Amino acid sequence: MGIAWVFPGQGSQKIGMAAGLLEHPLAKERFELASDLLGRNLAQICAGTCPEIENDLHNLNNTRNTQPALFVLESLLVDLLHQQEKQADLLAGHSLGELVGLYAGSVFKFETGLQLVIRRSELMAAAAEGAMVAVIGFNRSRLEEAVAATADVVIANDNSDGQVVLSGSQAALDAVLAAVNCKRAVPLAVSGAFHSPFMAAPAAAFAKELAALAFNNSTVPILSNTNPSPCSDGSDLKQRLEQQMTSGVRWRETMQQFELAGIHTVVEVGPGAVLSGLIKRSLPAVVTAQISCLNDLGVA
Repeated sequence: MGIAWVFPGQGSQKIGMAAGLLEHPLAKERFELASDLLGRNLAQICAGTCPEIENDLHNLNNTRNTQPALFVLESLLVDLLHQQEKQADLLAGHSLGELVGLYAGSVFKFETGLQLVIRRSELMAAAAEGAMVAVIGFNRSRLEEAVAATADVVIANDNSDGQVVLSGSQAALDAVLAAVNCKRAVPLAVSGAFHSPFMAAPAAAFAKELAALAFNNSTVPILSNTNPSPCSDGSDLKQRLEQQMTSGVRWRETMQQFELAGIHTVVEVGPGAVLSGLIKRSLPAVVTAQISCLNDLGVA
């Protein structure tokens, strides 16, 4: 029996998500470094107080800001947990969250992770082809058949038995939705078809960034999005990350691994409770908790 830490990805951000943390000395240091690299004040963007907020480049929901902001916040919470001598037995992150998981396992230093995330966010934000839509409440076999029969669409996020995100061309998404009955279909506000073959060019550029880096072995087994089996080998983890942009997020299988590993508690480290909600519905016997602020850590 053990504890897993999970890290949410893009979509969990919200204005004010770093409230209470920004005055912490380590938070000031981290946000200043990120702001210097970005050329804009990331702390103000998170707080919604940036004087240039009318400019989309200073909006938290811009991928170029969302991903670095989540990485800085979540990695900070990881370090504060480690300062309290708390550890996980298993790590997993959803999309961007996988990079936080790698940091939590000491696969790379904070500065390296931040530079990777900034580059990743730039590449993904520049991908202007395709779209994504969340599909909730459907017949899985019918959905999988429709996706298999339609060109230019894939299941990008297999989040649970009753929730997936499709990624592909708008025409292909429309064709699949016309062929499948579902309770809800929600278009996502993203710049492109993430986690699909449409991301081949950004993925190739990101792979060049990764090639120059040596990944340490993880101190804790990690479940990767592309291969949700426990892994600690640095080379294997890097190879899995290289494939992430063009492959789907296999979160449904990740949750199955929690059960197989005897995980009794899953702690969501980061803003919101999206992953906790998926886990509660899929694994009702597993206890969930959220760490998103200093109060959650028992720090005044």
